[in-house]
Amino acid sequence: MTIPENANANAAALAVELTPTQIKGLKLAKDGDLHPQDAKRWTHLNATVTYAKSDRFKERPIKVKFATTQTVNELRNHGLVRALDEGVEADQSAHSITMAGKIWLMKNV
Repeated sequence: MTIPENANANAAALAVELTPTQIKGLKLAKDGDLHPQDAKRWTHLNATVTYAKSDRFKERPIKVKFATTQTVNELRNHGLVRALDEGVEADQSAHSITMAGKIWLMKNV
């Protein structure tokens, strides 16, 4: 019986220790694809500031969650996220979570 090559990559990705910032970035990628924005930030496509409706006194803005370019690059190097467009540079392409990233979240968070 042969073991697929990507199985070794997935096993290596599961053995990685992540910082809290990287975990937040991975959770953000789990919620949807990350797209590059200005100022070296990555967030969901067309993300906007929303307002909490449960506030008693006034509606307070809920900030847009984002990850930095450094965090996305580290997650990509570990194999937890991947670029969606192969023909475009990795810094310009949208990124999505891989199956190894989903399994890492299930086991560690």
